[in-house]
Amino acid sequence: MKVLKWLDNNLEKTICIILMSTMTSIIFIQFVSRRGFNNSLPWSEELARYIFIWLIYIGISYGAKMKQHIRLEMGIIALPKKVQPFFFIFAELLFLAFAVLIIVTSWEVFQRQIFLGQTSPAMRIPMSWVYFAPTVGFSLTAFRQIQVIIERIKALKADKGKGG
Repeated sequence: MKVLKWLDNNLEKTICIILMSTMTSIIFIQFVSRRGFNNSLPWSEELARYIFIWLIYIGISYGAKMKQHIRLEMGIIALPKKVQPFFFIFAELLFLAFAVLIIVTSWEVFQRQIFLGQTSPAMRIPMSWVYFAPTVGFSLTAFRQIQVIIERIKALKADKGKGG
């Protein structure tokens, strides 16, 4: 149970830290190799780019968990206090629907990449691994959105129970 709680609290953050640290190290090694030894590493820029892609999609999930994704919050705040929670839930549902759409679409692209068998130019890794990032990232995002929606509904019920 402690492991699940830790994963719930830290999964995306930990993955993002690892990916960012790895990407930064690779870019630094490439810089030193190019400037210090006049020797460019053919794989470093490609790997850094693919790590960055994964970082972005995992970061979207982390943003959803932290309730920091883009929405028209100023418009919602301008509404009367009693209806604001309903509009926040509606906004979360819209983002959940968007995440599901991306999951379905990116899964199709991922499957197509497996069929094509394309590999990256420098490292020769299957491009399907790169194209799998949106599927993973938005699956985590959808999970986090469901958690946020449940949390907002519970808060709404608690406020109603207080007579608010």
